[in-house]
Amino acid sequence: MISTTHTEDGERRCDTLFRHALVIDGSGAEPQVLDVAVHKGRIAAIGQLDHWHAAQEIDATGRVLSPGFIDVHTHDDTNVIRTPEMFPKLSQGVTTVVVGNCGISAAPVTLKADPPDPMNLLGKSEAFHYPTFASYVEAVNAAQPSINVAALVGHTALRNNHMDRLDRAATQSEIDGMRAQLREALEHGALGLSTGLAYGNAINAPTEEVLSLAEPLAEFGGMYATHLRSEFADILDAMDEAFRIGKHARVPVVISHLKCAGVENWGRSSEVLQALEAAARHQHVGCDCYPYTASSSTLDLKQVTADYDIQVTWSEPHPEQGGKMLKQIAAEWGVDLHAAAGRLMPAGAVYHCMSDDDVNRILSHPATVVGSDGLPNDPLPHPRLWGAFPRVLGYYSREQKLFSLATAVHKMTGLSAQRFGLDLRGFVRVGYHADLVLFDADTIRDAASFTDPMQPAHGIEGVWVNGQLAYRGQDKQATAARSGRFLARKLQKEAA
Repeated sequence: MISTTHTEDGERRCDTLFRHALVIDGSGAEPQVLDVAVHKGRIAAIGQLDHWHAAQEIDATGRVLSPGFIDVHTHDDTNVIRTPEMFPKLSQGVTTVVVGNCGISAAPVTLKADPPDPMNLLGKSEAFHYPTFASYVEAVNAAQPSINVAALVGHTALRNNHMDRLDRAATQSEIDGMRAQLREALEHGALGLSTGLAYGNAINAPTEEVLSLAEPLAEFGGMYATHLRSEFADILDAMDEAFRIGKHARVPVVISHLKCAGVENWGRSSEVLQALEAAARHQHVGCDCYPYTASSSTLDLKQVTADYDIQVTWSEPHPEQGGKMLKQIAAEWGVDLHAAAGRLMPAGAVYHCMSDDDVNRILSHPATVVGSDGLPNDPLPHPRLWGAFPRVLGYYSREQKLFSLATAVHKMTGLSAQRFGLDLRGFVRVGYHADLVLFDADTIRDAASFTDPMQPAHGIEGVWVNGQLAYRGQDKQATAARSGRFLARKLQKEAA
């Protein structure tokens, strides 16, 4: 229940009052000019609030007020604790991040040596301090990040904890150990399980291993998110595997960063989306997508090709090569692409491996929500880390007219909150937590580029997290307020 202060003459008082805002509420409904009152971290009232007053009144005439953006696909697991200001996300209007994607998570993790690939994307070994999920939740809340954090549990992280080597299938006793850790995480609010079956340290896990591991999810209302075993020629078989796992576990499936990767795969997005729609007739399925035609991950010999550009973002043995194209490095060294890549590893890379038509088709599909998949520890990150959400609003909605502004916001707020079980988030509704973004629909756009990626977006005027002003767009600075918190999945024990 929301309590507000009443004066003797019947006027009501709140903490913050937005007047004359063009409210896009996250549902997909068309904008309306309304006042919005915020009190004690919640939305207290919406409408023509002539009799309301606040300590801070904001004339939002001509600006959009929307729910804070929810980045459903991030690798911010350790950064929300090590760099709790989270400026790359906050500055683009993100108020909640979902971590633990692609089978890699910071918890529960016990390392025996350096973090295995691709867990090294989350940081070096000293960044992993969370042997239980409960210890991770405690650390997030102690760090008081500027944004909210919800978390999946990574399959590769669990394999790391229980197996002596990762190039084989897990035994039943190892799966039992993984299941026990997954259950502990679910009891402490984890959203569900993620896999990254394309990666070398998970690709030898047979479907049966994941089927068995996923079985506790339904009891807690959990979900299954997956970086498919293949995003290339075998993508339909990989999607069938994901749907099989979700059906077996009786839980919703989210396909992470759905794409048609590789030149030989371009043009197959219609076929891929038809497969998604066919599965959706029998089970809950969806996908996320980032608004770029380039991916980014660790440098992988299986993805090295001359068919498209590959930019090296970092290299442990050759840090001086960061920022160069792989073909340039190979030419300088007088070797072929694979030899150059082998010499650079471990390393990171941006792969310009998708077509515009496929990205447009997937991004505009009603089942798609938006995730950045940004890599915050890359010295030269993919620009999606700083610009994904403004790019959807500016480039794809306003300039390309791929979908309406209300639809764009829905894909980044309400639909995301519903899909990931984030209670009382994602909508501008009375009683909901006041995660809000005020922006100029005519000027909002991403400023980050592949050559200069660490640039805050244009057009974001203010960001509020749990009712507190966290970012001022006028001077592109975070405030001293850090009011984020860990968001546990709403417990929905399966009915017997």
